[in-house]
Amino acid sequence: MIDPRSIIDPSAELGNNVTVGPWTMIGADVVIGDDCWIAPHVVLKGPTTIGRNNRIYQFSTVGEDTPAIAYHGEPTTLEIGDDNVIREGVTIHRGLIQDLGTTIIGNHCLLMAYVHIGHDCVLGDHVIMANNVAISGHVQVGDYANFGGYSGVAQFRIVGAHTHIAAMSLVLKDVPAYLTVTGTPAYAVGLNVEGMRRRGYDDELIKTLRRAHKVVYREGRTVIEACEELANSAREIPEVGLFVQSIRDSQKGIIRARGRGLIEDDGNSVEGTDHGQPTDKDAD
Repeated sequence: MIDPRSIIDPSAELGNNVTVGPWTMIGADVVIGDDCWIAPHVVLKGPTTIGRNNRIYQFSTVGEDTPAIAYHGEPTTLEIGDDNVIREGVTIHRGLIQDLGTTIIGNHCLLMAYVHIGHDCVLGDHVIMANNVAISGHVQVGDYANFGGYSGVAQFRIVGAHTHIAAMSLVLKDVPAYLTVTGTPAYAVGLNVEGMRRRGYDDELIKTLRRAHKVVYREGRTVIEACEELANSAREIPEVGLFVQSIRDSQKGIIRARGRGLIEDDGNSVEGTDHGQPTDKDAD
C-alpha cells in the first residue's frame, strides 16, 4: 500500500490500511489515520494530524507553513477530521501563534480542485467548496456551508452554517446562517431554501426561518432590534437560535441585501451545483 517511490519521514505515523502513491512526500510530525488514500505527487508537512478515511488527490500541498509576514517558523499545526475529500491541487496552511496556532478542517468536507484554505481557518462538517474557492486567514465556516467556484472570503470573516456562497462572489462581511449571497462585493439574496430542503427541513420550519429572515432583512430594523424581536423564537426553536446567534457573533458586520427589490424577494434562493450561481427563478 506504500509505494517505494514515496518519501516518508521516519517520524511520520501512518495508520492501518493507508495507501501512499509514488513521488508523494510525507514530512516530519505528520500523523495519518486508518484507511486514508494519498495519491501520487502529494506533499504533506507537519505538525499535521489527519483522521480516518480521507482521500487526498495529486498535487495537493497540505500542512505547509503560511506565507504571512508574521510567521517566523513556529511549530504551528493543522488538524483534519474524518471522511474528507481533498481534490487536485488543494493548498491548506497551518496556523499562526498570533491567533489559534492551528488550522482545523472538520469531517465529511469536499474541497474541489485548487481550493485554498488560509492559516487559522476553522471549517465545520459537511462543507463543500467548488473549484478555486479561496478563503483568507482566520475565517470561520459553519457546518454545511456551500461555496460556488471561484468565490473568495476576506480574512477574519464568519460564514455561517447552511449558507450558500454563489460562484465568483467576494465575501467582505459576515454571512449569517442559512443565507444565500452573491456578487462582488457579495450581498444577500435570501435564504438557502433548497439547501434546507436537502437536509430534511419541513415546510413549517422553513416558513419560521423566513419569518425570522424578514425581521432582520425587510423591516428596517437595526441588528440589535431584530435580535431582540427574535429572542423568544431563538430560545424555543434551535434553528432560529442558530440564525440569531450567527448575527450576534458578527465582528465585521453582516452582509445586507442590495436594493429594495432584493429585500422584498421571497427568499427562495438555491444552494446550487458545482457552479454555484443562482438562476433567475431561484431568487425571484
